[in-house]
Amino acid sequence: MISFMKMKKRMKISKGGQVSIPAPIRKRWGTTTVTLEDRGEEIVLKPAPDDPLAAAAGAFAEEARGPDLDTIRREEREAEREIEERKYGQ
Repeated sequence: MISFMKMKKRMKISKGGQVSIPAPIRKRWGTTTVTLEDRGEEIVLKPAPDDPLAAAAGAFAEEARGPDLDTIRREEREAEREIEERKYGQ
């Protein structure tokens, strides 16, 4: 197994309930946020996106391909202009 993929560290929990994650691990995962899962027999920390909304938008970008916001706005303005022209006969 690749050495960085299996890293065990024994760490103390502070009086305030905090645990420090070593810098090399934080840098490898590129996040300042983690999730904690209590599985009964073990605790699992997993990296989480710092901005979950941006991460969700990025995750669905491929599926939601379509016209961009500027194109939609331009088309809507043209449609409104046509309605106004028909309405007032310009």
